[in-house]
Amino acid sequence: MFRIRASACGKIMTNSRKKGELSKTTKSYLELWLKEQLYGRRKEIKSKYMDKGVLMEDNAIDFAAENMGLFLLKKNEENFKNDFFSGTPDVIQKDFIIDTKCSWDFSGFPLFEKEIPNKDYYYQGQIYMDLVGLDTFKLVYCLMDTPEHLIQSEARMYCHRTGYDIEDVIEKFKKKMTFSDLDPKLRIKIFEFKKDETVIQQIKDRVIECRNYIETLNQSIK
Repeated sequence: MFRIRASACGKIMTNSRKKGELSKTTKSYLELWLKEQLYGRRKEIKSKYMDKGVLMEDNAIDFAAENMGLFLLKKNEENFKNDFFSGTPDVIQKDFIIDTKCSWDFSGFPLFEKEIPNKDYYYQGQIYMDLVGLDTFKLVYCLMDTPEHLIQSEARMYCHRTGYDIEDVIEKFKKKMTFSDLDPKLRIKIFEFKKDETVIQQIKDRVIECRNYIETLNQSIK
Protein backbone atom coordinates (compact mmCIF):
# COMPACT_ATOMS: atom_id res chain seq x y z
CA MET A 1 0.00 0.00 0.00
CA PHE A 2 1.31 3.39 -0.96
CA ARG A 3 2.30 5.64 1.92
CA ILE A 4 4.15 8.89 1.39
CA ARG A 5 7.51 9.26 3.08
CA ALA A 6 7.72 12.53 4.99
CA SER A 7 10.90 13.51 3.17
CA ALA A 8 9.20 13.02 -0.22
CA CYS A 9 5.88 14.67 0.53
CA GLY A 10 6.67 17.72 -1.58
CA LYS A 11 6.71 15.45 -4.64
CA ILE A 12 2.98 14.77 -4.35
CA MET A 13 1.83 18.17 -3.13
CA THR A 14 2.60 20.08 -6.30
CA ASN A 15 -0.56 21.17 -8.09
CA SER A 16 -1.41 20.57 -11.71
CA ARG A 17 -2.44 23.40 -14.03
CA LYS A 18 -5.41 21.23 -14.94
CA LYS A 19 -7.94 21.12 -12.13
CA GLY A 20 -8.71 17.65 -10.87
CA GLU A 21 -5.52 16.07 -12.18
CA LEU A 22 -2.29 15.14 -10.49
CA SER A 23 0.71 17.19 -11.54
CA LYS A 24 3.40 15.82 -13.86
CA THR A 25 5.83 15.88 -10.94
CA THR A 26 3.49 13.77 -8.84
CA LYS A 27 2.80 11.32 -11.65
CA SER A 28 6.51 10.88 -12.36
CA TYR A 29 7.18 10.22 -8.69
CA LEU A 30 4.38 7.64 -8.48
CA GLU A 31 5.48 5.89 -11.67
CA LEU A 32 9.00 5.54 -10.27
CA TRP A 33 7.61 4.35 -6.92
CA LEU A 34 5.57 1.63 -8.64
CA LYS A 35 8.54 0.56 -10.76
CA GLU A 36 10.58 0.15 -7.59
CA GLN A 37 7.89 -2.14 -6.16
CA LEU A 38 7.52 -4.17 -9.36
CA TYR A 39 11.22 -4.61 -10.03
CA GLY A 40 12.30 -4.98 -6.40
CA ARG A 41 14.97 -2.33 -6.90
CA ARG A 42 15.40 1.25 -5.81
CA LYS A 43 16.83 4.16 -7.77
CA GLU A 44 19.81 5.72 -6.06
CA ILE A 45 19.66 9.50 -5.93
CA LYS A 46 22.96 11.11 -4.96
CA SER A 47 24.42 14.59 -4.87
CA LYS A 48 27.18 16.39 -3.02
CA TYR A 49 24.51 18.32 -1.10
CA MET A 50 22.88 15.11 0.12
CA ASP A 51 26.28 13.61 0.94
CA LYS A 52 27.13 16.52 3.20
CA GLY A 53 23.73 16.38 4.89
CA VAL A 54 24.06 12.67 5.67
CA LEU A 55 27.68 12.84 6.78
CA MET A 56 27.20 15.87 9.03
CA GLU A 57 23.80 14.94 10.49
CA ASP A 58 25.12 13.82 13.89
CA ASN A 59 27.37 16.88 14.13
CA ALA A 60 24.44 19.13 13.22
CA ILE A 61 22.30 17.58 15.96
CA ASP A 62 25.07 18.18 18.53
CA PHE A 63 25.56 21.72 17.25
CA ALA A 64 21.82 22.39 17.48
CA ALA A 65 21.68 21.04 21.04
CA GLU A 66 24.53 23.27 22.14
CA ASN A 67 23.11 26.41 20.58
CA MET A 68 19.46 25.82 21.50
CA GLY A 69 20.29 25.47 25.19
CA LEU A 70 19.46 21.77 25.23
CA PHE A 71 21.64 19.46 27.30
CA LEU A 72 21.78 16.52 24.95
CA LEU A 73 19.83 15.50 21.88
CA LYS A 74 19.57 11.82 21.06
CA LYS A 75 19.12 10.95 17.42
CA ASN A 76 15.92 9.05 16.75
CA GLU A 77 16.33 5.80 14.81
CA GLU A 78 12.69 4.67 14.85
CA ASN A 79 10.65 4.75 11.67
CA PHE A 80 7.01 5.62 12.28
CA LYS A 81 4.09 4.58 10.09
CA ASN A 82 0.34 5.01 9.92
CA ASP A 83 -2.20 4.37 7.16
CA PHE A 84 -0.96 7.33 5.11
CA PHE A 85 2.56 8.33 6.12
CA SER A 86 5.98 7.06 7.13
CA GLY A 87 9.02 8.87 8.40
CA THR A 88 11.97 9.04 10.76
CA PRO A 89 12.32 12.41 12.54
CA ASP A 90 15.85 13.40 13.57
CA VAL A 91 15.04 14.16 17.21
CA ILE A 92 11.91 13.67 19.32
CA GLN A 93 11.65 15.68 22.51
CA LYS A 94 8.84 15.70 25.06
CA ASP A 95 7.05 18.70 23.54
CA PHE A 96 8.49 19.12 20.05
CA ILE A 97 10.29 17.52 17.11
CA ILE A 98 13.59 18.74 15.69
CA ASP A 99 14.81 18.10 12.17
CA THR A 100 18.18 19.44 11.02
CA LYS A 101 19.23 20.53 7.56
CA CYS A 102 22.86 21.18 6.59
CA SER A 103 23.39 24.01 4.13
CA TRP A 104 26.05 23.37 1.48
CA ASP A 105 27.67 26.79 1.89
CA PHE A 106 27.11 30.25 3.34
CA SER A 107 25.33 31.56 0.23
CA GLY A 108 22.52 29.03 0.61
CA PHE A 109 22.15 29.46 4.37
CA PRO A 110 18.79 31.15 5.12
CA LEU A 111 20.15 33.72 7.56
CA PHE A 112 17.61 36.43 6.76
CA GLU A 113 14.63 34.32 5.73
CA LYS A 114 11.41 34.91 7.66
CA GLU A 115 9.65 31.82 6.33
CA ILE A 116 10.83 28.31 5.50
CA PRO A 117 12.75 28.55 2.20
CA ASN A 118 11.57 25.13 1.03
CA LYS A 119 7.85 24.31 1.35
CA ASP A 120 8.70 20.60 1.17
CA TYR A 121 10.11 20.81 4.69
CA TYR A 122 6.84 22.27 5.94
CA TYR A 123 4.97 19.22 4.67
CA GLN A 124 7.66 16.99 6.13
CA GLY A 125 7.18 18.57 9.53
CA GLN A 126 3.41 18.20 9.40
CA ILE A 127 3.76 14.48 8.69
CA TYR A 128 6.25 14.01 11.51
CA MET A 129 3.91 15.73 13.96
CA ASP A 130 1.00 13.56 12.82
CA LEU A 131 3.07 10.38 13.13
CA VAL A 132 4.52 11.15 16.55
CA GLY A 133 1.54 12.95 18.09
CA LEU A 134 3.22 16.27 18.89
CA ASP A 135 2.13 19.79 18.01
CA THR A 136 5.41 21.70 17.52
CA PHE A 137 8.12 21.24 14.89
CA LYS A 138 11.50 22.97 14.82
CA LEU A 139 13.33 22.99 11.51
CA VAL A 140 16.97 23.81 12.26
CA TYR A 141 19.33 24.85 9.49
CA CYS A 142 23.00 24.43 10.41
CA LEU A 143 26.08 25.69 8.58
CA MET A 144 28.55 22.90 9.27
CA ASP A 145 32.09 22.34 8.06
CA THR A 146 32.23 20.38 4.82
CA PRO A 147 33.92 16.96 5.18
CA GLU A 148 37.53 16.89 3.99
CA HIS A 149 36.98 14.49 1.09
CA LEU A 150 34.20 16.70 -0.33
CA ILE A 151 36.50 19.71 -0.13
CA GLN A 152 39.17 17.75 -1.95
CA SER A 153 36.65 16.72 -4.60
CA GLU A 154 35.56 20.31 -5.22
CA ALA A 155 39.17 21.46 -5.44
CA ARG A 156 40.09 18.67 -7.90
CA MET A 157 37.16 19.51 -10.17
CA TYR A 158 38.19 23.16 -10.14
CA CYS A 159 41.76 22.21 -11.04
CA HIS A 160 40.56 19.97 -13.84
CA ARG A 161 38.66 22.90 -15.36
CA THR A 162 41.35 25.53 -14.88
CA GLY A 163 44.68 23.69 -15.00
CA TYR A 164 45.77 24.75 -11.50
CA ASP A 165 47.57 22.33 -9.18
CA ILE A 166 45.51 21.28 -6.17
CA GLU A 167 48.28 22.41 -3.79
CA ASP A 168 47.79 25.95 -5.07
CA VAL A 169 44.07 26.09 -4.33
CA ILE A 170 43.28 23.67 -1.50
CA GLU A 171 43.62 26.24 1.30
CA LYS A 172 41.28 28.56 -0.58
CA PHE A 173 38.68 25.79 -0.78
CA LYS A 174 39.08 24.89 2.90
CA LYS A 175 38.46 28.51 3.83
CA LYS A 176 35.46 28.66 1.54
CA MET A 177 33.88 25.41 2.75
CA THR A 178 34.49 25.43 6.53
CA PHE A 179 32.71 27.65 9.02
CA SER A 180 33.88 26.82 12.55
CA ASP A 181 35.62 30.19 12.81
CA LEU A 182 32.28 32.02 12.61
CA ASP A 183 30.01 33.16 15.41
CA PRO A 184 27.44 30.38 16.05
CA LYS A 185 24.58 32.85 15.55
CA LEU A 186 25.66 33.01 11.88
CA ARG A 187 25.53 29.21 11.60
CA ILE A 188 22.12 28.29 13.00
CA LYS A 189 18.61 29.30 11.92
CA ILE A 190 15.44 27.91 13.51
CA PHE A 191 11.99 27.88 11.94
CA GLU A 192 9.24 26.79 14.31
CA PHE A 193 5.65 25.98 13.36
CA LYS A 194 2.62 24.15 14.71
CA LYS A 195 0.60 21.20 13.56
CA ASP A 196 -2.11 22.11 11.07
CA GLU A 197 -4.83 19.47 10.86
CA THR A 198 -6.21 21.04 7.69
CA VAL A 199 -2.89 20.61 5.90
CA ILE A 200 -2.51 17.06 7.23
CA GLN A 201 -5.93 16.20 5.85
CA GLN A 202 -4.98 17.71 2.50
CA ILE A 203 -1.95 15.44 2.37
CA LYS A 204 -4.07 12.40 3.28
CA ASP A 205 -6.52 13.28 0.52
CA ARG A 206 -3.64 13.54 -1.93
CA VAL A 207 -2.32 10.13 -0.84
CA ILE A 208 -5.73 8.66 -1.72
CA GLU A 209 -5.57 10.32 -5.16
CA CYS A 210 -2.09 8.86 -5.58
CA ARG A 211 -3.34 5.37 -4.75
CA ASN A 212 -6.03 5.72 -7.39
CA TYR A 213 -3.43 6.72 -9.98
CA ILE A 214 -1.21 3.80 -8.98
CA GLU A 215 -4.15 1.47 -9.50
CA THR A 216 -4.64 2.80 -13.04
CA LEU A 217 -0.96 2.14 -13.69
CA ASN A 218 -1.31 -1.40 -12.38
CA GLN A 219 -4.29 -2.02 -14.61
CA SER A 220 -2.42 -0.77 -17.65
CA ILE A 221 0.18 -3.54 -17.40
CA LYS A 222 -2.19 -6.43 -16.62
